Amino acid sequence: MRKLGLLLGLAAVACTAYGASPQFTYADIAAGKFAQRTVAGLRSMADGEHYTVLDSGRVVVFSYASGDREGVLASPEDIGAAWQRIADYRLSPAEDKVLFRLDGKPLYRRSAYSSYVVYDTESGEAAPLHESDSLRYAVFSPDGERVAFVLRNNIYVKELATGRETAVTTDGVPNHIINGMPDWVYEEEWGLEDALRWSPDGEKLAFLRFDESGVRDYSLDLYGPDGSTPEDDVTAPRYPRRFTYKYPMAGEANSAVSLHVYDLASGRTTHVDVGPERDQYLPFFGWTPAGALCFYRINRLQNHLEVFVDDLKGTRKMIYEERSDKYIDNIGMGTVTFLSDGDRFIVKNETRTGFSHLYMYSMERGFLYPLTEGEWEVRSLVCATDERVWFLSNETSPLRNNLYVVGTNGKGKRRLTKGEGTYAIAPSEGCKYYISYFSNSSTPNTVTLHDSRGRLLRTLEDNAELKEYIASVGYPVREFFTFPVTHEGRRIELNCYIVKPADFDPGGSYPVLFTQYSGPASQQVLDRWFVDWEDALVQQGYLVVCMDPRGTGGRGEWFKKLTYGQMGLLETEDQIALARYVAGLPYVDASRIGIYGWSYGGFMSLNCILKGADVFSMAISVAPVTSWRYYDSVYTERVNGLPQENPDGYDIPSPVYYADRLKGRLLLMHGSADDNVHPQNSYKMAYELVRAGKKFDMMIYPDDNHSMVPNGRFHVRQKMVDYCLENL
Repeated sequence: MRKLGLLLGLAAVACTAYGASPQFTYADIAAGKFAQRTVAGLRSMADGEHYTVLDSGRVVVFSYASGDREGVLASPEDIGAAWQRIADYRLSPAEDKVLFRLDGKPLYRRSAYSSYVVYDTESGEAAPLHESDSLRYAVFSPDGERVAFVLRNNIYVKELATGRETAVTTDGVPNHIINGMPDWVYEEEWGLEDALRWSPDGEKLAFLRFDESGVRDYSLDLYGPDGSTPEDDVTAPRYPRRFTYKYPMAGEANSAVSLHVYDLASGRTTHVDVGPERDQYLPFFGWTPAGALCFYRINRLQNHLEVFVDDLKGTRKMIYEERSDKYIDNIGMGTVTFLSDGDRFIVKNETRTGFSHLYMYSMERGFLYPLTEGEWEVRSLVCATDERVWFLSNETSPLRNNLYVVGTNGKGKRRLTKGEGTYAIAPSEGCKYYISYFSNSSTPNTVTLHDSRGRLLRTLEDNAELKEYIASVGYPVREFFTFPVTHEGRRIELNCYIVKPADFDPGGSYPVLFTQYSGPASQQVLDRWFVDWEDALVQQGYLVVCMDPRGTGGRGEWFKKLTYGQMGLLETEDQIALARYVAGLPYVDASRIGIYGWSYGGFMSLNCILKGADVFSMAISVAPVTSWRYYDSVYTERVNGLPQENPDGYDIPSPVYYADRLKGRLLLMHGSADDNVHPQNSYKMAYELVRAGKKFDMMIYPDDNHSMVPNGRFHVRQKMVDYCLENL
């Protein structure tokens, strides 16, 4: 489960609350008037002195040092395709070829079926990688002479000079065996976009094989056209199409995952010994700079992590181990970062001190020393050389982050960024330069180019026109505050914000909408600039309030893991407590307090209106989980354990058990093709509400997924606006 990003509304609404006079509407948001300009599709080139961006399908080269445009590497005309068809691109290691991904029929969150074209920048020739438009993934070899790709669950290697294709695997079968790509739960929860890695010398391919035969099927009916029927036949298809895939629910069987290495010279595939345990995860694998295979292994309960290095010559060594009495979080590519000296590596760990920090390790000597320390969190490792490490941390505030650099000896830590807000950083190859993306609650995205010491070289985008526009329409600024709760005798200040209309009157009486997500390790209360559908609602005379309750991120391990074994209990208590406080404010109409959430937030909005009926009079729940027994194994068991061992932790927080408590207005919304949080969740909630004799409203979006695409993205937001105006 992942936090949803930017929400956009659709149309203007004429009526207002408390006499507000809106200066912008949903029509303005939908028209892109609040869209931020940025530098997109950025890739650092191998020399570390240049970068490329994707501009209307053209791969354009820029200089880091000057910021000047130096030429076009490839264009849509070069490959005979409309620029709108270009979804992504990759350069070969020598940067003499470009691999374009075209079109893309979405499969899951990070995957799609696509066609690929290889363009040779020297000869000017372009050729399809394969005749099929259903390739799942393709990647250049380190020498750029071959491309490995995945088609119909099998891996192939194509020699570009001869066109010769070699099948690396042949046993791939839909809903049974997957080679080189992740299954659904690895893609969704471990963040894997592929499961195929070239060795540094290009002589071997490491890949994961998923045996899904033990995982139960899940089916979703699709009602719209599939391209095989006439567009003007609105009744087609007569019978729904059925999409069936493997979805492991909490406590149910997972795929059996194995690791293999294919040797190109011999054509032989070797099975890598990852231990005798079947019920475990291999969330990451790759190669060290010296050419050894590295893989992570973590148990089903996700509280024991081991990292191994295998030289494929009979020697396997565990180089890192971590244990927790609850769970280990944020495991992925950034957990271990190898330095080029062949011995040292950096580990990102939160269980050692209770806060996420960086530590230096040695292949031979083990733990060496901390690189960072303090009661704050390292958000991410940005870049590392043998001498220095760049990282983002929230040292100044859980609401903000900044870029820092520290020596690999743990000395000389220095802050490089100067703004107070939220940064994202794109480093160059070799860490000589970086591009900074900065915003805060009052400032749209500013994109700047810097050298490795933080010196500003050039402003690439300042969004000056957008800044003028938001000033002219009175864009509301978030006011941050904290709300105290007590946990086992310890006072905790929870981070919150409130948004008020530009013409706010302290003597008024305003309705309030709570917006929240509340999920484990998530954060919504951040000092960043964004436009949500609620912002236009503020223009109609509403207050919007948001809080990150206990169990959310940015506050250290203890705070985050307070919800261990009981997802939804403490978070609901906190949201209700804040609502009762807000109800007592002199400018709030206590009879008009509502709550909205999507996904985990939808689960929370249901719990809040059912358990907090004395204060919440309306709730909107979009794509909610209504029982953790319905959700996937990796996410749910990480925080709640196994349902067989913790039944109360699964059932007590589930809103389906409290349907008889509904008093206010409720809108349930779900996409019928949601492969992540199945519509079964909302159907079960509706079933229990009907049994309890409760009135409620429900919207189903046919063939839409968890993000309400491809059809309902604007419609669902317009419906939410209308529902608030009519019922809050």
